[in-house]
Amino acid sequence: MDLIEEFTWREMLQDVTEGTADALAAGKVSGYIGFDPTASSLHVGNLMPIMGLVHLQRAGHTPIILTGGGTGLIGDPSGKADERQLLTKEDAAENSAAIRAQLEHFLDFDASSNAAMTVNNLDWLSELSLVDFLRDVGKHFSVKAMMNKESVRRRLEGEDSGITFTEFAYMLLQAYDFVELNERVGCTLQMGGSDQWGNITAGIDLLRRMRGQRAYGITFPLITGPGGEKFGKTAAGAVWLDPERTSPYRFYQFWINTGDDDVIRYLKFSTLLSRTEIAELGDSLESNPQERAAQRALAENVTRAVHGESGLDKAVQATRALFGGDISGLGAGDIEDIFANVPSSKVSKSDLEGEGKPVVDFLVEAGVATSKGDARRAIEGGGIYANNRRISEPDACLTNDDAVEGRYLILRKGKKRYHVVEVV
Repeated sequence: MDLIEEFTWREMLQDVTEGTADALAAGKVSGYIGFDPTASSLHVGNLMPIMGLVHLQRAGHTPIILTGGGTGLIGDPSGKADERQLLTKEDAAENSAAIRAQLEHFLDFDASSNAAMTVNNLDWLSELSLVDFLRDVGKHFSVKAMMNKESVRRRLEGEDSGITFTEFAYMLLQAYDFVELNERVGCTLQMGGSDQWGNITAGIDLLRRMRGQRAYGITFPLITGPGGEKFGKTAAGAVWLDPERTSPYRFYQFWINTGDDDVIRYLKFSTLLSRTEIAELGDSLESNPQERAAQRALAENVTRAVHGESGLDKAVQATRALFGGDISGLGAGDIEDIFANVPSSKVSKSDLEGEGKPVVDFLVEAGVATSKGDARRAIEGGGIYANNRRISEPDACLTNDDAVEGRYLILRKGKKRYHVVEVV
């Protein structure tokens, strides 16, 4: 597999250093991407570099995940208007372990010839002497050149307080990572987002100066949403890979709601579907956009990759529940997630004891019906549902046994008008 050609057709290639294609064609290469452990989970904005490592391994090369247990204590100024909140060593270590676990969903750490590996730059940065580092590494960096780097220049030109020496030194530490990785595991390639180009080229230059070793770099484009916002940011915040932060249902919804203008591009960089398969989905988008086949393929493939088959099944079931599907098997937590934005009210558990409470009373109190007569007519017309099961008797009652895990009743009028009743 020609990795550069693969990146190109998938619209994943932003910049590449001279000679990279020849080096990749000449034999197996070890390449790394750094992930700063600023959180206990990666998010969908990290998918482009993650898939970069996936394609690197599929092409026969060795992917290296560098968790910045050391640089994460400093903070990368790239793409940031303000200084990052500094982490403790304990938090950085915990976050690094969580990131490694998430990447196991994508990379093969047990392959016979090119198994993925994880390294932590705290292993060498924590042992550095400041005087030795300034003498051996710092002498290779021009302050003028560093100030011309985009990540630094933006901070200096902004209206905020500028950039601290702590963050200013980040470039030296990341460049030194490349030297250490080259010596320890023979790494000659660094990849990352386009905002990392300055850091990558600094590492390539330092490796040449200190060791006389030629190295290479590849960057990926930074993906933005339809409004130009940072990819993966929603009104509710970032879309995380951790199911405790973003449920499989909401994760699936993020992808299924992709607009027609973006879905093919997202399919290319975030899935392993072939060029032919994506072209067919593009044809379907043109001829039958209402079927949303491309969006379903995108949501299913990415959700399966991140949350597994069981996570995908639950996300699909939850999505169907919102459109009148079976909710059996869904728990109270799922109901809270699915119907978070639906009008709601509360009912006392004691009101549902014995024969329970008449459905018509629920409908009137919830504002779903204007009167008991209106409620009865709606039931007789077949338009009222409780927990997505049609209510056929005007005098029907609901009891505690009907509530999901004893906590929620879902009322629906027609196809889309929902009301959640919480049992307290």
